[in-house]
Amino acid sequence: MILGGCKNPFAPAFDESIGSSSSTISDLKTVDGVFQNFQYAYTFRDTLIYGELISHDFIFTYRDYDQNFDVSWGRDEEMKTTYGLFKNSQRLDLIWNNVILSTEDSLSANVLRSFNLTVTFNPTDIIRLDGRVNLSLRRNLSTQKWEITRWLDESNF
Repeated sequence: MILGGCKNPFAPAFDESIGSSSSTISDLKTVDGVFQNFQYAYTFRDTLIYGELISHDFIFTYRDYDQNFDVSWGRDEEMKTTYGLFKNSQRLDLIWNNVILSTEDSLSANVLRSFNLTVTFNPTDIIRLDGRVNLSLRRNLSTQKWEITRWLDESNF
């Protein structure tokens, strides 16, 4: 058998492009790609993917119905909170439903969308949430990728 010049199929060449590209799954150059990566990050509890979606000046806001006021935090607390959710859950099932309202131009977008989220902490502790997100996104001019700048949680939890 002559193997001159043939590559060994059991020892493929090292793919040098793996570390050079971003770790996102879908193309963040579309707003839909952001939602796909968001769902992927939750499904696989991947903070690296999630972190690429969140802008440096990100603000999350939700309504604390017990105290009757809005609570907000920035990117650092968002990443810590999301890391805690990812670490303490066994499974996250996020389903994006229909877009209720969407406005988009070349630099910014605002999307109001409903979702279903099932959080499984263990087989006897499962929480099902239905809600709406109101996301503001901005296109990063240097990378042309969309990033979330504001998340207003319009859910009634």
